[in-house]
Parts: sequence; C-alpha cells; structure tokens
Amino acid sequence: MHRYPPIADHGLIGDLQTCALVSAEGVVDWFCSPRFDAPSVFARLLDHERGGHFSITVDAPGTTVRQLYLADTAILITRFLTPDGVGEVVDFMPLAADPTAVSDRHTLIRVMRVVRGTVRFALECRPRFDYGRERHELLLDGDTARFTGSAVTAHLQALGPVPLRQDGTDVRAEVELTAGQRAAAVLTLDAPGAEPPLPATAESLRADFDGVRFFWHGWISRCRYRGRWQQQVNRSVITLKLLTYAPSGAPVAAATMGLPEQVGGERNWDYRYTWVRDASLSVRAMVDLGFTAEADAFRRWLGARLQAGGTVSGEPLQIMYRVDGDPHLSEEVLDHLEGWRGSAPVRAGNGAADQLQLDIYGEAVHAFAQARDLAQLVGYDGWLRFAATVDWLCDHWDRPDEGIWETRGGRQDFTYSRLMCWVAFDRAVQLALHFRRPADVPRWTAARDAVLLQVMERGWSAERQAFVQHYGSEVLDASLLLMPITGFVSPRDPRWLATLDAMDQDLVSDSLVYRYDPAASPDGLRGSEGTFSLCSFLYVDALARAGRLEQARYAFDKMLTYANHVGLFAEEIGPTGEQLGNFPQAFTHLALITAAMSLDEALDAALHGDREGDRESRG
Repeated sequence: MHRYPPIADHGLIGDLQTCALVSAEGVVDWFCSPRFDAPSVFARLLDHERGGHFSITVDAPGTTVRQLYLADTAILITRFLTPDGVGEVVDFMPLAADPTAVSDRHTLIRVMRVVRGTVRFALECRPRFDYGRERHELLLDGDTARFTGSAVTAHLQALGPVPLRQDGTDVRAEVELTAGQRAAAVLTLDAPGAEPPLPATAESLRADFDGVRFFWHGWISRCRYRGRWQQQVNRSVITLKLLTYAPSGAPVAAATMGLPEQVGGERNWDYRYTWVRDASLSVRAMVDLGFTAEADAFRRWLGARLQAGGTVSGEPLQIMYRVDGDPHLSEEVLDHLEGWRGSAPVRAGNGAADQLQLDIYGEAVHAFAQARDLAQLVGYDGWLRFAATVDWLCDHWDRPDEGIWETRGGRQDFTYSRLMCWVAFDRAVQLALHFRRPADVPRWTAARDAVLLQVMERGWSAERQAFVQHYGSEVLDASLLLMPITGFVSPRDPRWLATLDAMDQDLVSDSLVYRYDPAASPDGLRGSEGTFSLCSFLYVDALARAGRLEQARYAFDKMLTYANHVGLFAEEIGPTGEQLGNFPQAFTHLALITAAMSLDEALDAALHGDREGDRESRG
C-alpha cells in the first residue's frame, strides 16, 4: 500500500451534505462530518500517521485492484482480483428522507462480497477527529464500536463474520469470505449524545443500496444532454451534485483542502467553500441540462447573500462563503499535518475571502439573468437590493483588485474583472427591461459602454496583438477565454482570434492550458503550478466557437485522457500527466460540460451545413 496514493487514485461518494474519498486501494482517507467544511474525521490523505483512515483492503500477493462506479450513480465498487478469488468492496452513503434538512447524522456503508474463490479482507477503523488534533474514547461491545469525540461520535457496526478487535483506541478485523458470502461495516456519525443508530441488518443495507441507486438513476434521467460524450457529461454532473450542499443549494469548489498545486509547494488551499464565481457560472449549464431546481436553489442562496450583507470584505458580496452563507472563513495553518507527500503548509479556512474581486458581480448577475421568473426567486424587495448593488457597482467598478486567481501579489487593473463588470451591467439592463422592474437603465447602459471602451483601449496590447492580463502588462491570461462565451466579443472577431493565437503560443502546451505565467506576472507565491484543467476546457469551448473544430475536438479528446479511472478531475495537470490540487474540482467538471455542449453544437452545425451543401451540389 502506498503511503500517499496519487491524488487521482480516488473515487467520490456522498449524501449531498458531505462526502468521502475512497482510494483505489479501498481506503477512506478523506471524510468530514457533518458537512463538507467541517473538521475531518479521516484525513490520511494529508498525513499518513496522524490523519486517520477507514480501510478495507486485500493484501494477498499478486492482487490487482480495479475501481469503478455503478453506472450513473454515486455507488463506488473497488474490486480485488487475487490468485485465490475475486472480492469487492461496495461503498455508498445513503441519503436522508429529506436531504435538504440539515442533519448531524451521516452514514458510510461498506459492503464486502466475494464473487469467486476465497478472499481475505483486512479492516481498520482509525478516526482522528478535528484534523487529527483531538483524542477520542473507544467503547467496543461485540460487533459494535463507539468512538467518542467532543463534537462528533462515530458508531461502527459490523455485519457477518467481522470479528472486531481493539487496537488502542481504534479497531481492526480480518474477514475471510468465500464465493457468495457478504459482510459489511457501517459507520454512522452524529452529534455527541444523539440516539445511537438502529441496528443494521442485511435487509436494511439492501434497502439503503436500492434507495441510493434509485435516487441517482432517477435524478440523472432528467439530464437533457444526448450528445457525443454522454458518459463523461453524466459523471461530471453527478459530481457537481455530490459537491452541492442540499440544505442551501450552494456547491463547494472541491471536496478537499490542502492538496498541492505543486508537490512540496505552498499553494495548498482549502476549497470546501462556495465561490460566487464558480457556482454562478454553473447555473447556465444546469439549466441547459434540465436541472432547473438546482439552479433555482443556488440563485435563492445567492439572493439571500445580497440581502444579508455583513461581508468580511465590506463589499455587497464577497468572493466565497461557507455553504450556509456564513462569510467568516478564518484561515489557520495545521502545522501538525505534514501534507500530502510533504506539501506544507496545510491550511484550513481561506484567507482570500476578504479579497476584492470585482468579477463576482458579473457572474452573480449572469446567474440571475438565467432565471425563468426572477420575481418569484427574489421578490420585489430582492430586486430593490439587486438594483442597489448594480447602482453601487456603477460607482466602484473602476478599481484595481486581486483578480480571479486570488493572487497575493497586490492589486491590479485586471482585464477579466472589467470584462465581468461589463457582463454585470449588460445583464442587469436586460433583466430590468425583460421583467419591467424599476432601474436606472440609462446609467447602467452608460457604465456598460464605458467598461467596454476602457477594455478595448487599455486591455488590448497592440504590441502583443492580444487582450492582456491587466492594464499596462504584456502577459496573457486564460481567464479571458470567457470573452466570447459572455458575448463581450464575437468568437470570430479579429482581435479575439489574434488573442487566441497568442494564447496558443504562450499558454498552451500540447492542448493543455496554463492560466498565466507566474514568472512573467508574479503572484506573491513561491513555486510553479501545472496546467489548469478548467482553462483547458475553456480553450476547447473558445476553439469551437471560433470554428476551429478539428483543433477543438482533438484538444477535448486529449483532455479526457487525463481523467482518472472513474472520470474525475482535480484542479491541475502536472508535467507528467499527474493530477494536482484539490479533488475533485467542481469548476473543472462544469467546464467539461460546457465544452462538450459547445463542441456538440458546433459539430452538429458543421455536419448540417455539409449535408445542405451536398444536397445543393446534387441539385
């Protein structure tokens, strides 16, 4: 067993309030409860010795391991193929009767079964509460164990021939099964003092399994996508759903914290929060795919943030929040954790929450602009708050900020921030006119036009023949791949095509895209980073819109080869194709979906045009 498995060697399971990573060796090495941003229960991914884990493995010589999802579900199957037999561990988390109701109780079910021969499983359950900082007490009673911490209690139930043995304050077991036999370990976490879970039975586990399977099959059946990449889009949208906190409708950026953008580097951030940018840009994709309830739930959450105010930054919105809308995300360094493969510091919380990033207003307004009935979502009072925010932006858009990438190297006049301010004014004008709501439309229109003129004059470099990262710079930035997607420029505008060519030269390496060059544009952090998977998919989208279809499809097909064994992506791709950064990353999967839809549309249009041309030539 590897001390630190590759980041990509994991599958994701969850219950729409929290989630767990299961390694390809059968180890749960990341799990937080009672929600995504809670302190960890298992965090061996960040410290092999101190983090804690829940493993069910097979150590027989010559064992080959394979991992897969039950199709179109969040049920993960890890298969162990040994000379003496084939065994499987089936992992899933049952959903509550009402997943939108906040709950402290979350259950992880691990079923062992043998389909051929004889297999010997080894089980270890070693929780380490509060990121490994807190000791716990163990009460072992036959086939049940209780691990008690100050904020969380974990109940382990064993079914079948699973003889639990005490190992300090942890438990372990060895389980030998033959073909047709099953056993299970059920871990339930709850608040201290809560009623213990009901005894698990074979019948209750089967009902839980069927319930999870029926839920996911029913949910994904609503997906409207019927294009060329059905399997990849389905897995991506299921991943987005798994990373969305059902009680509020707010998605987190990733399941994890502290995984590095460079092995041994310091770019190790906590992504278990809701970024206004990422979540807002997901709205259009969710609507296009048919998941309007999810899109509406996030817009309600976003509207509530505008109404609540009280941001740490003092602005009407801040760039990220906790899933319940709490704006306080104090950052701390967990110096007792060594980090994945020694990548320290490990950070919990996110100090970038109080940064000024003006682009979020464009993404937020764009999300509202996708609403079927904005009045129903935010009401009249909500509209007044919305209009006041746009009025405020009219006075505050022309300022340096930290930019989309949350650099810690000082504020600049970032072109992307101006681009998204243009989007804010443009979509706000459309909303006011469409829904016939009171607004200072002339002022908003004037601000929109002023932004566009400024970007065209100061964000364009005649020397580079490209739009640049920030005013006065010659550095390129992949965030500007959103220019044609937002409608700021035509996808075949000469300035845009020249920018795309410049990006090909500076930022693209074998179809993979760097977000910018830190050496040319210092960001206040040491070290380098890999190519940004989000940007690589945005590049595909931009190529497709520009009519460069062969290049777009080749780039897309190559990007798909970097997915892990179950179709998941982290934030970045390293120099030798390894996945880096927090995992799985929602924004990457969102960009995959939008690239697939754009490329499908462009390929279909080209095919239709070819057929029309054939008919005309035949006369």
